[in-house]
Amino acid sequence: MGPRGLLHLLLVLLDCWAFVSAQAGATPVVTMEDLNSTEPAPTTLRPALSPRPPETSRAPRPSSGPRPTPVTDVAALCVCDLSPEKCDVNCCCDPDCSSTDFSIFSACSIPVVMGDSQFCSQKAAIYSLNFTADPPQRIFKLVEQINPSIFCIHITNYKPALSFINPEVPDENNFDKLMKTSDGFSLNAESDASFTDKPDAPNSAKYEYGVCLQTSDSFLRFPSPLTSSLCSDNNPAAFLVNQAVKCTRSISLEQCEEIETLSMAYYSSPKILRVPNSGTKVPITVQSIVFRSLNKTLTRLEDTDVLRQVLVETGQVQVCTNVVLEVKYSLTYTDAGEVVQADLSLLLGAVSSAMVPLQQKFEIYFIQSTNRYGQLTILRSTTEQDCLAAEGIRTPVLFGYSMQSGCKLRLTGAVTCRLVAQKVKSLLKGQGFPDYVAPFGNSRAQDVLDWVPVHFITQTSHVKDSCQLPVALAIEVKWTKYGSLLNPQAKIVNVTANLISSSFPETSSGNERTILISTAVTFVDVSAPAEAGFRARPAINARLPFNFFFPFV
Repeated sequence: MGPRGLLHLLLVLLDCWAFVSAQAGATPVVTMEDLNSTEPAPTTLRPALSPRPPETSRAPRPSSGPRPTPVTDVAALCVCDLSPEKCDVNCCCDPDCSSTDFSIFSACSIPVVMGDSQFCSQKAAIYSLNFTADPPQRIFKLVEQINPSIFCIHITNYKPALSFINPEVPDENNFDKLMKTSDGFSLNAESDASFTDKPDAPNSAKYEYGVCLQTSDSFLRFPSPLTSSLCSDNNPAAFLVNQAVKCTRSISLEQCEEIETLSMAYYSSPKILRVPNSGTKVPITVQSIVFRSLNKTLTRLEDTDVLRQVLVETGQVQVCTNVVLEVKYSLTYTDAGEVVQADLSLLLGAVSSAMVPLQQKFEIYFIQSTNRYGQLTILRSTTEQDCLAAEGIRTPVLFGYSMQSGCKLRLTGAVTCRLVAQKVKSLLKGQGFPDYVAPFGNSRAQDVLDWVPVHFITQTSHVKDSCQLPVALAIEVKWTKYGSLLNPQAKIVNVTANLISSSFPETSSGNERTILISTAVTFVDVSAPAEAGFRARPAINARLPFNFFFPFV
């Protein structure tokens, strides 16, 4: 046998060996005929290289996990859906909301959902509420929107731009190449677990439901009872989780001033991060402080010595004053998952030996801000006409529409006049009251000098032994016609917000009074009378030549 024959024989033997190896290592395919057969299937006595069951034979997974598929259907998009498996207030596109939830909505926070506005034609999902129905119902429409611009995009011919790029999966063929172009791979079970998203790891872009509220040093602590009725101070406050709890503390009256959880600074000093892992901080603003002794509610801030004297006269000698009894947090957030405001209400009091162990009450609730763009807003009238129930529900001011709305506020003698005045002023101004407004509807934010400042004026009437309470906020917007007579443009030239206060006699303890609170906006046209302008008549500068009348002259 020559060299060529020997080479041919080796190739035949290699092919046979490859065929036998493939038959031995192949996974048998089970069909219906195999299941009905009574003959035993032939087995191959070969040591298994890995104890993996037949159904787990699969391709290697990418180290970063599967990429999400692009969502291009506007009917499936919902940017206000912040709470998983929970209906968000006024989010008409939330799939978790039922018809019962829609019936109590006041408005749709996101009325129109659409894709890129640069396309010539695209689908738009329109959400609205039908308040004439009983009960009110949500209305959903899917319409075709046309972009009249001549520079609109007719079609997208680069389809990969609508989805994520699938990473190259490492295998025995490209492993060495990928190792040179990356930091390496770890395909064991422990490393796979590290790539999975941790449920309690907050997103750096926004807060999500159940995520701990971060502060400048750690997280916002919300004392709660855990295994017993005793307060646990390491319990974190979670985003969008409303809580109201009571717990007890075993304290010593001799050392009560040294216990930080009994002081007001412990609850008002933290600064909440606007979004997780950010540098923007939201300070906690103390909105109200009510002082209560052992037998009465104080209507003014009394000195500790005076309070101790009152307690000594009642027989309560061993007392601890200015102890935090109730804490109430009110956090305002946006639909983008940002905390924009943090308010705190406290109830301080005196504690005697008969009140030990001490019981404290803690509350936290979240209010969604409806003023996402810093607009001018006024109160929205509701059926109940209750100012406290309608807190946070506002109506944006639309150009050219003069409006007026109001509500009723019930006052008792247990709350001081100063605290009520602060509350009513905050209620009238609303969230994010702007300092400037745009002169035109398309004014740019970078043109700061063109924006019109909002002049805030306060009117009060001083009466002796009376309580000055804001009762109305009147906004006056002056505008003029600007530009050509054929196509004049509306331009805002002045905005004045007038806060009107009235005098009320001090309410005695136990009595109740109802006052009316109102907001109004008025648009005033201050355009000067238009004068038609004409061009000046042309001056004819024509001169005859000097010899025009020659030879007669």
